[in-house]
Amino acid sequence: MSRVFRHDPINFRAMPPAIKGLLIATVAGFLLSKLAGPQVLDLFGLVPQHTVFDRWIWQPFTYLFLHADIWHLLFNLFALWMFGMPVEAQWGPVEFLKYYFLCGIGGALLTCALTPHSAIPVIGASASVYGMLVAFAMLYPDAVVYLYFLIPVKAAHMAILFGALEFFAGATNATPAVARFAHLGGMITGYIYIRWWFTWKVHAKSLAKGLLGREEAQPARAPRRAAPATPVRAPEKNGMDEVDRILDKILSDGLESLTDDERAIMRRYSSKENPS
Repeated sequence: MSRVFRHDPINFRAMPPAIKGLLIATVAGFLLSKLAGPQVLDLFGLVPQHTVFDRWIWQPFTYLFLHADIWHLLFNLFALWMFGMPVEAQWGPVEFLKYYFLCGIGGALLTCALTPHSAIPVIGASASVYGMLVAFAMLYPDAVVYLYFLIPVKAAHMAILFGALEFFAGATNATPAVARFAHLGGMITGYIYIRWWFTWKVHAKSLAKGLLGREEAQPARAPRRAAPATPVRAPEKNGMDEVDRILDKILSDGLESLTDDERAIMRRYSSKENPS
């Protein structure tokens, strides 16, 4: 299924809730860090030495809300808005936030694994933003993005280019390699998660479709007392929360636990073309 998207002019009130909350939290973290002084970076930035040996386990989360300067902050906020808007529209706020923080933590873990004795603080939401670029490129691979506002390039090609640049920059210790590892870790985590997530969805969809098909072929049971009719609602276009809930119910409690409405929703979902 082809996906289309468009960006309206930046309007804070019209932004979806997850992106709006992240923008507010990131700006607040930047302002608080400037008021509190540089010691905040050592405490709440990602310092691999502290995270690994002192077990400051909050750092892989809090470092995402600190930035070196206003330009570092604005670049990440702009990238979050540009790539995150269509991704949140596809996934919904809960799945979007889970993915955002998963990529940030993945970048932190790779940094700590490769440079465990480093005492240099790593700060910024770039690991999550690079993961968001991967999600955008996988959802809209043929979308044209203007690199540096000048060079048109497909989203899929841009993600590959950025991934290659981060890999070679980190491998050659070019411009702080520790931060490069965080960027690369965010991209790798995002790619693996999306591949795993969509593969699980395809298998779960096939399982549900097969179970429903076998049940339809069985002899009809004695009619039960009819419950009051309720309208059947198809899954919302901007997310798969209802389908996810039903799939979880099938896997945990079995097909027989589904209500008539849930069965109808899964039949509609199973008949749709799998997103490309």
